[in-house]
Amino acid sequence: MTPQPTTPGDPAGVLVVGAGPTGLTLAIDLAQRGVPCHVVEATEERGANPRCNTTSARSMEIFRRLGLAGDIRRAGLPEDYPTSIQYRTSLRGEPIFRIDLPSAGDVLAGAGRDGWPTPEPQHRVSQLFLEPILERHASRHPLITLDRGTRLVGLRQDDEHVEAVVESGGARRTLRCAYVVGCDGAHSAVRRALDIRYEGIDAIQRFVSTFVRSPELGRLAAEDRAWTYWTYGRRPAALIAIDGGELWLNHAAFPPDHDTEAEDPLRLLEEAVGGPVEHEVLGVVRWTGRRLVAQRYQDGRVFLAGDAAHIWIPVGGFGMNAGIQDAATLGWMLAAVHHGWAPPGLLTAYEKERKPVGEQFAGAVGAAARKSFADVSPDIHLPGPEGERARAELAGRLAITEPHRYSPDGFSFGYHYAGSPLVVGGAEQAAITMGDYQERARPGFRLPHVWLADGRSALDVLGRGFTLLRTDPALDVTPWTEAAHDLKMPFTVADLPGDHPERYPTALLLVRPDQHVAWMGGADARPRELLRTVTGRVMAHQR
Repeated sequence: MTPQPTTPGDPAGVLVVGAGPTGLTLAIDLAQRGVPCHVVEATEERGANPRCNTTSARSMEIFRRLGLAGDIRRAGLPEDYPTSIQYRTSLRGEPIFRIDLPSAGDVLAGAGRDGWPTPEPQHRVSQLFLEPILERHASRHPLITLDRGTRLVGLRQDDEHVEAVVESGGARRTLRCAYVVGCDGAHSAVRRALDIRYEGIDAIQRFVSTFVRSPELGRLAAEDRAWTYWTYGRRPAALIAIDGGELWLNHAAFPPDHDTEAEDPLRLLEEAVGGPVEHEVLGVVRWTGRRLVAQRYQDGRVFLAGDAAHIWIPVGGFGMNAGIQDAATLGWMLAAVHHGWAPPGLLTAYEKERKPVGEQFAGAVGAAARKSFADVSPDIHLPGPEGERARAELAGRLAITEPHRYSPDGFSFGYHYAGSPLVVGGAEQAAITMGDYQERARPGFRLPHVWLADGRSALDVLGRGFTLLRTDPALDVTPWTEAAHDLKMPFTVADLPGDHPERYPTALLLVRPDQHVAWMGGADARPRELLRTVTGRVMAHQR
């Protein structure tokens, strides 16, 4: 089939392939920065099976910046539904361990907010409910064009632009754009077109996931509500509340060499519940948890993000959430080049920043999965003192392995770009873990949150471009504003109260558009040199 002539239009825009959370977040971010986007999605309709069911605190901060957090916080479970985790022999069986976590209503009411490390704690919402919110906001923006039922079939690029051949309704056409971003998942057509392979472990765990409608399950759960019930039949399983009522997802886990085709979803559900339960099967998916990262995240004017760049076992939901982080990083970089206040060479920093994070996330998630899916003694099902001892031993193990998994502040706030060529003074190469996070500003790390006297978060005072935060209001920042004006870059100066030296230890902090600290220091700074470095005109260090 011969492609039709190139579609006319602005060739300076960005083509986003894939309308999942990563692609839609990227398109919204770019559009709000004034960059026209064309989003193409191969499927006609969104998937009917639940996938990621957690939006991390860092993703919620990104959505807060985009003006979406309120809508997302009110979606999914009812506002009064706890997001707690229970571990039981079965839903009807003996309790073993629990992690009590707040409801969305608690978060919206600000319960315990003074102790939060973020203005936006994590939110339990299925991708079933998240994607429509993102798509609705994307569809309303005048700079975003969204075409469903349109698949990518070819790419050609040169030094000036990319031509993407797409097909919809049996007809092909060529879209001409400045850049293409593949956000089209594990079977990415963009990655295949670039001949980029994944590297890593192809099978860590296998799963049978059964999506059901069951009012009876809702009634059973109402006796002691939780977002997830971990149960221990022949294999560990997670029974997840999707809407807080009749919709449930049962994930049963098996070793990587197990033949899940022979597993009966009805039997697996009954093992998790502890007996028969009335239900309607809405979908069954047999899938493999992997640990894979793409060899490259960039080829010329084409980039990979989200599952197209990395896939791993969904412990803590960090596949989707890492993709949203990819979008936040790549979005400001593409916008800077589009508007001319950064050179195209800036874009090489995307892979240098995000690929090491993807590799570290993959390793940490794999290690956490091995602990969480470790063998459990069948003695937990025994009656009497022997069963009680076995359950107590398991509870002791879970108390060590599970809390950070369900409140992974290290993954949300501890990932960093300290080794980036766009970060000055970021020599520190701290390893990323699920639980560890220092609430202290450091070059390359996301700016720590603190509540200000007017009720805003420190993150809320940041501008859309670069922001110079001043903890000493008497410090003259005229050389900074003059240098930024000469470089034609968006630049904001904001004052922070000086009573948080443990969090903001220097007089000045230069913060990037993605809320990561680019530099920290004082009055002896060289603003013009620093601004040239953090915008890619001069690289701080190469790797």
